[in-house]
Amino acid sequence: MLARRLSALVVLTVSLAVSGIEPRREAPDKPSQPGASAQLNPPVGWVKEHLAEVDKKLDGEIKDLVALYQHIHANPELSLMEVNTSKRLAEEMKKAGYEVTEKFGGNGVVAVLKNGPGPVVLIRTDMDGLPIIEQTGLSYASKVKTKNRDGNEVGVMHACGHDIHMATWTGTARVLASMKAHWSGTVVFVAQPAEEIVAGAKQMLDAGLYSKFPKPDYALALHSDPLQPAGSLGYSEGLALANSDTVDILVRGKGGHGASPHVTIDPIVLSARIILDLQTIVSRETDPLDPVVVTVGSIHGGTKHNIIPNEVKLQLTVRTTTNATRDRVLKAIDRIAKAAALGANAPPPEVKVSLDEFTPATYNDVPLAQKCGALFREILGAENVRGNRKPVMGAEDFGRFSEGKTPTFMYFLGTISKEKFAAAQKPGAPALPGMHTDAYAPVPEPSIRTGVRTMSLAAMNLMPKGK
Repeated sequence: MLARRLSALVVLTVSLAVSGIEPRREAPDKPSQPGASAQLNPPVGWVKEHLAEVDKKLDGEIKDLVALYQHIHANPELSLMEVNTSKRLAEEMKKAGYEVTEKFGGNGVVAVLKNGPGPVVLIRTDMDGLPIIEQTGLSYASKVKTKNRDGNEVGVMHACGHDIHMATWTGTARVLASMKAHWSGTVVFVAQPAEEIVAGAKQMLDAGLYSKFPKPDYALALHSDPLQPAGSLGYSEGLALANSDTVDILVRGKGGHGASPHVTIDPIVLSARIILDLQTIVSRETDPLDPVVVTVGSIHGGTKHNIIPNEVKLQLTVRTTTNATRDRVLKAIDRIAKAAALGANAPPPEVKVSLDEFTPATYNDVPLAQKCGALFREILGAENVRGNRKPVMGAEDFGRFSEGKTPTFMYFLGTISKEKFAAAQKPGAPALPGMHTDAYAPVPEPSIRTGVRTMSLAAMNLMPKGK
């Protein structure tokens, strides 16, 4: 049996290498039962005592943290362009007493605080905004417009909550620096660029994050949740987020006059065929219990009503949860595009999978998730902690920080006022604005407060004093 498993593993690894797909370690097939009791809870009274001190520190910091949030929200920067954002975060960490390295792995910031012997805990935030024109109507709404990497002018907005992440990250750093008597170890605060194109974590790791700075025993992060009330949070044990791949297809044809299609090879019609055929990868080639998403998010071709162009460009996002399925789906996309071109007597298309914009699935280490979950229930009350949050097909490059078998844990922070949340639950009420929408508007103070309380104590619980 062992020999057969090893043989299968070799075949899978070889197939991934041949296809140009980056392999990664799979998570356990059967994580522990969600909500199971943690093995390493803090002692009785620990949470109450430490939470009181965290809250006292927060009371003095929250006004400034909200102001920081509003400044960042009003001044977003696109992926790989986070120059001013990273500079501001570096300044905040220096003021808090951290040893700071700037421009690491692009615009990344690494801030280290050593506090005696003990574990190393990495705490990550992301920094980049999205090419969206904000429509929230907030007094501090973004009015930023800039040129993207393709040279096109776009609006910019923090529509994914990275501004909440940064304010919480900064607040957590201040709390830990002020409570050094209560923990022992090293914290490594990482401000990561380019999460929205899932490139920044890899850039920082490739630059030597785990060799030039203390290698973490644990890595923690949080993410805003636009559909849950502030003061609550949710998390998954095991699989939390999917693999994400970016695929570009250049569909080639033969251009000509729109009134004489018979002497052309129309790449627009061919693209339509490819788009429809791609959907059969999910509906007819994949086990219905194996989650897969193939989305064509962009199609560009042609210049005028009566001109058939020479080519059309398609941009795809592909989501899977296992290496084997990922390998099969990417190969199917290539096969379907080339087969459609052959059937139309068209030149072969160019199908490119961008490994620079690939991120592996994010898996929460089960014992770590259970340990943090038990702590969160003590802090917020069991009714405000959802320990059975279902995995989603969204993606995050935080999963890359598991490199070297580092246990990772990401949880999802409610960011909507309780009044708005309650109103949205009524029959017929409009849905709350989701992530990556122009109307997403977190409620700052309670979201940041909950984030700092939970993240600070989660870190201290992993670095207990005297152990």
